[in-house]
Amino acid sequence: MNTTEISVKNFSISIENRQILKNISVDIPKNQITVIIGPSGCGKSTLLRSMNRMIDLVEHVTTEGEIIIDGRNVLDPQINLSHLRKNVGMIAQAPNPLPMSIYDNVVYGLRIHGVQDHIPMLQRAEKCLKTVGLWNEVHDRLKEPASALSLGQQQRLCLARALAIEPEILLCDETTSALDPISAKHIENELATLKNDYSIVFVTHVLRQAKRLADYVIFLYLGELVEYGPAQEFFTNPKDPRTKAYLEGVFG
Repeated sequence: MNTTEISVKNFSISIENRQILKNISVDIPKNQITVIIGPSGCGKSTLLRSMNRMIDLVEHVTTEGEIIIDGRNVLDPQINLSHLRKNVGMIAQAPNPLPMSIYDNVVYGLRIHGVQDHIPMLQRAEKCLKTVGLWNEVHDRLKEPASALSLGQQQRLCLARALAIEPEILLCDETTSALDPISAKHIENELATLKNDYSIVFVTHVLRQAKRLADYVIFLYLGELVEYGPAQEFFTNPKDPRTKAYLEGVFG
């Protein structure tokens, strides 16, 4: 049984001729939470956003190497981006609900992918809102604008929207950083449950959060992959002196 979900091979990326990531090679495990850590500006979000080609939205990007998902290099210019982003969902740093109702936010992706029947969409919306712990709070408000929700509720709504199109992988880019501690903890708890059905890659610069969430850790520094491995081993027995210094707060 293949336990690798994403295989990054000799991956480098430059933006406007400035190298951001240098020759990254790492396998990301299936059905675990892989946390990417490192100081600001080390390339964490760039690596994450390359996995579903959202990095394409940045001008003057050049890449080398491969990122293999489902046996295909997602960096291939011929890849179907709509299919890729259906399979590899993303939750941004700040909640970004669409300017429409709570219900329409959840089913937006279904409509984009051709689902029109109201009953299956309503069932999927209920299931996803229950999954993220939001159904009881909004079941009688589904026609209200999503903007009326609190920030924490909006982020859970964005998570429900990502789940509605049934991806295999969830990319989370500092997903809780804009939230209050209670809302952030709720999101963390949901992700810990969701890893049973999804492979999750989570970027954070907060070591305490990484220790709470991670099954597997990738440590980037100055665009290089310094160390990676199971979280327990990574945090208790770091191999590289730069890892040890980062974990001890010497820099970062």
